[in-house]
Amino acid sequence: MNLSRVFGVVLRQLYLMRGNPVRVLPLVAWVCIDIVLWGFITKYFSSVLNTGVDLVPVLLGAVLLWDFFTRVMHGVTMAFFEDVWSRNFLNIFASPLSIAEYVTGLIVSSVISSTIGLIAMLLLAAAAFGLSFAVYGPAIFGFVLILFMFGIALGVLGCSIVLRLGPSAEWLIWPSPVLVSPFVGVFYPISTLPAWMQTIARVLPPTYVFEAMRRIISGGSISASALVSAFVLVVIDIILVSWFFVRVYKSTVRTGLLARYTAETVS
Repeated sequence: MNLSRVFGVVLRQLYLMRGNPVRVLPLVAWVCIDIVLWGFITKYFSSVLNTGVDLVPVLLGAVLLWDFFTRVMHGVTMAFFEDVWSRNFLNIFASPLSIAEYVTGLIVSSVISSTIGLIAMLLLAAAAFGLSFAVYGPAIFGFVLILFMFGIALGVLGCSIVLRLGPSAEWLIWPSPVLVSPFVGVFYPISTLPAWMQTIARVLPPTYVFEAMRRIISGGSISASALVSAFVLVVIDIILVSWFFVRVYKSTVRTGLLARYTAETVS
C-alpha cells in the first residue's frame, strides 16, 4: 500500500473543506444540536422522575456515543459521495490507486471528521451538562473503538450499495443508523425487545457497548468477555464488508457499469 496515494485521497477531502468552509459546519452543528436537545430532556427527566440515578451519563452519554458512531459512518460515505456527485470514479480508478488505498483514504477522512465532531460534543456536554467520560472508567476506550470500527463497517457497506445501485441509492444509506438503533438498545436494555429482535441484537457489536455502559452506571461490573465478543464481531464485519466492496467493484468494472455511472442508476 502506497501511503502517499492514501494521503492524496485524504488531501482531496481537506481541499474541499478549505475551499468551502460551509462543509465544516455540518461536522459540529447537528451533533451539538443533539447534545443540547437531549441535555435539556435529560435534565427535565431528572427533575420529575427522582429516581436517584444520574440520567446524564445514561441518556446523554448514549446520545453522544451514538452520534459519534453516526459521524464515523457518515464520514466514510460522505467522502465517497463526493466522488459520486462529481462523477469522478473513472478518473480515480483509471489512476494507479488501488481499492485498498482508496478505502483506506475514506477511513482516514472519516477519522478526521468524526474526531472533530467528538471533540465538539465532549466540550459542549462537559461545559453545559457536566458529562464526563471518566464516569465510564477505562472501558470507554473499548466503547469508542468498537463503535468506531462498526461505523467504518457500515460506511463501507453503504458505499458498496451505492457503487452497485447508483447515486439514487444514497437515500438507502442516510437512515442506516436510525434503522440499526432500535436493535442495539441505545436507550433501553435489549431484554425489553421481542425475542426475534434480541436475536438480531446479539450479532450487532454496539449492543454490547450500550449494555455495558448501563451496567457501569448502575454500579455493576462489565463482562470482559462481552466486549471481546463485540470486538470479534466487529472485526468479522469489517472483513466481510471489505470483501463485499471489492466484489462489487470488480463486478461494476467487468460489466462496464462503472463507465455508465449516471445520476440515477447503473442497473
